[in-house]
Amino acid sequence: MAKELQQTLPEARRKRVQRLKKMIIGIVAAGIVIPLLCCVYLFCRLHTIDGTLKTLEQRLDELDIRNQELQTLLQQLQEQKSTPVQTPQIQEDSSGAEASEPVAEESSGQEEIHKVYLTFDDGPSIYTNDILDILDSYNVKATFFVVGKEETNAEEALQRIVDEGHTLGMHSYSHKYKELYESMDSFTQDFARIRDSIYQATGVESVCYRFPGGSSNTVSEIDMHDFIDYLDSQGVEYYDWNVSSGDGGSMKLSTDTLLENCTKDIDTRDTSIILLHDSAEKPTTVEALPDIIENILARPDTVILPITENTRPIHHIE
Repeated sequence: MAKELQQTLPEARRKRVQRLKKMIIGIVAAGIVIPLLCCVYLFCRLHTIDGTLKTLEQRLDELDIRNQELQTLLQQLQEQKSTPVQTPQIQEDSSGAEASEPVAEESSGQEEIHKVYLTFDDGPSIYTNDILDILDSYNVKATFFVVGKEETNAEEALQRIVDEGHTLGMHSYSHKYKELYESMDSFTQDFARIRDSIYQATGVESVCYRFPGGSSNTVSEIDMHDFIDYLDSQGVEYYDWNVSSGDGGSMKLSTDTLLENCTKDIDTRDTSIILLHDSAEKPTTVEALPDIIENILARPDTVILPITENTRPIHHIE
């Protein structure tokens, strides 16, 4: 009996040691795995928060654009209160070249030519080729104010825009309001980057510019005339718009609404520069484009032209 007891005690002690070892290993493993899982969770949360911040920043930019559109509409209403004096304009043909005869004044009794310019901001995008296909099917030329894109097919899209006779304009490289308008240095560096990007892709030195948010934006703390003077020193003209499709906001508009916004007041102006967007987030703009073009072309004494150096610009600020 004593001998059996002596054999049982070491065995029990060995089992206790093994249990202790397993507990220690389990505690160590938990001490490694739990922090690791916490790190993975925190990383995922940070990634999600970063995506949310980017989305909020985009929404803020869209709200800024929407605010500019409202200001533009208010300005248009103020302009409509007075009847502007019409001056003779140089007529452009559909290729953008200068015609040999001037547009007649209203007092001559002849019909006035209404010139319409379709302009697309923020491209190139996944819809650029679709837009170009539609324009080609109607033999219509437009103007593309592009931003910097790193995608491999971006340069091909820019080259196609040029090859098919459309006008290629600049819309900043970054399109980040706060960075772009932070200082004159940041603006000039961004300008040089987008102009060089277009030149490297197409061999074209663009002379047209559109300010993100328009020249009347309220984001810039620097007087916009300083930026305008700089563009002038570079031989570049800037173009705002006097017709907004409304597709710049976060709300998705129907094709009927886009059509009405683009065409309802064309007959009241001798020049209509229409703001549209070439963006992955704006599919209805592409869907509405054929109807917009057909509606414009069906109007008497109305032509669709690309912006050229001879185009009379629309400026939101003097």
